[in-house]
Amino acid sequence: MASSPTLDSDTASPARRGRRRRTAQSPGPELFPQKPFRQPRHIYRPIEAISADAVEAIHTASLRVLQEIGLDFLHEEAKALLKTAGADVDPSSDRVRLDPNLVMDLVGKAPSQVTVKARNPAHDLEIGGPHIAFSSVASAPNAVDRDGGRRPGNQKDFRNFLRLSQYFNIIHCIMGYPVEPVDLHPSTRHLDCIADFVRLTDKVFHIYSLGRERNLDGLEIARIGMGLSHEEFSKTPSVVTVINTSSPLRLDTPMLQGLMEMARAGQVSVVTPFTLAGAMAPVTIAGALVQQNAEALAGIAFAQLVRPGAPVIYGGFTSNVDMRSGSPAFGTPENMKAALAGGQLARRYNLPYRTSGVCAANTVDYQAALETTLSQWGAINGGGNLIKHAAGWLEGGLSAGFEKFIADVDLLQMLAEYLTPLDVSEDALALEAIKDVGPGGHFFGTAHTQQRYKDAFYPPIVSDWRNYETWAEAGRPIAYEKANMLYKKALEAYEPPPLDPAIDEELSAFVAKRKAEGGAPTDF
Repeated sequence: MASSPTLDSDTASPARRGRRRRTAQSPGPELFPQKPFRQPRHIYRPIEAISADAVEAIHTASLRVLQEIGLDFLHEEAKALLKTAGADVDPSSDRVRLDPNLVMDLVGKAPSQVTVKARNPAHDLEIGGPHIAFSSVASAPNAVDRDGGRRPGNQKDFRNFLRLSQYFNIIHCIMGYPVEPVDLHPSTRHLDCIADFVRLTDKVFHIYSLGRERNLDGLEIARIGMGLSHEEFSKTPSVVTVINTSSPLRLDTPMLQGLMEMARAGQVSVVTPFTLAGAMAPVTIAGALVQQNAEALAGIAFAQLVRPGAPVIYGGFTSNVDMRSGSPAFGTPENMKAALAGGQLARRYNLPYRTSGVCAANTVDYQAALETTLSQWGAINGGGNLIKHAAGWLEGGLSAGFEKFIADVDLLQMLAEYLTPLDVSEDALALEAIKDVGPGGHFFGTAHTQQRYKDAFYPPIVSDWRNYETWAEAGRPIAYEKANMLYKKALEAYEPPPLDPAIDEELSAFVAKRKAEGGAPTDF
């Protein structure tokens, strides 16, 4: 890998560790009109898909599930902690039943908002409250583009998705490997991937909870990348993991290990049940939400048991399946309603809310645009704070698409403008311009228009607003073709963010050491 540009000499000294004052990445060339890095904010009231009474009905039913049915906790230390706290732990099985008062007391200890620090302070994130963060696609086993078709994930594609995520300012974080690089050995894959997060991006990133060793390695790489001492790191949320329950009603060993290690380190866990109605959850959306809520509350409460005040995010990933094929469906009316109601539940507990912008389409087509837009609409109007898989998701998560990434960036930039407050200042009301033009004129050439031309409307990067004749003369390009060209141009324009040489050296040494030790086990 080419060496990264260094910082100025007065800040790049190996003796000076810690965070640097830098500004966000500059907007791209005119081919990619984009504004500086900033998080959109919710300026509209979230849509309430269900009544307050219905929220309470789901809440009460969830607590009954935890008390009367319980969850399986597949980890001896976790069960011991729960038993000490007063939970009913079945000595003959992994089943744990939780008293509602214990659950709500623990959930109440979780913070309502968390600041997650990035290697570049200009890319720090606020998760919770009115703030929104868009994440790139994560965890796809395959990559796809027009030139190479669909292929198993590999390191080259993994790195290129990181470069795109760094380049586009509307992508605020990378919540997982955009595509799984299966050409790297599974014992040491995490070392290469997380090191690439540090070197190729300076945004907030994610580590997987796939066993204690991977968690500890990821935490150490994140700490090194941030230039923090162990004590400073434990007080500075800087990295995120997703804890998926093994629905229905189970938390497995790797996830519990991850939840414990992240809580102990003061880092952020997104507790997200994967509840597909009709498959891993009841076929009714209400029933699926009861299960989602029960599993999420159990994981969040457990994190607070490990470390009171540990930063956690309430995750919702409820959708439905096609009952004819068993395949997951996203961007459906049921998916939207679940996203809206999930936001209501998260607000009921005063917790940040994770949701997703997803689709089940197999390629970049009408279905992809429709389902992605609808799922994003549910995520935004549900009050989502962390919106995962917002750029590049295809095929129900089985593929990460390069052209889809660009198309989604276009959508996200439009959504960010939608979430920008309308300017009704005296100047924006334009009374003088209206007076100057008068009846029957036009505003194209007025000083008021020309001074504001670039900011008046937010130009798309894939959508084509030319008239038919001009579009036809250009060869009738379709969005898929244009997106294919644009993602390659973005990769050409990408520049790696600066990295302190001392941090780079320490990172290389740690990765080499862990590889020599064999990395992490591949059996759980």
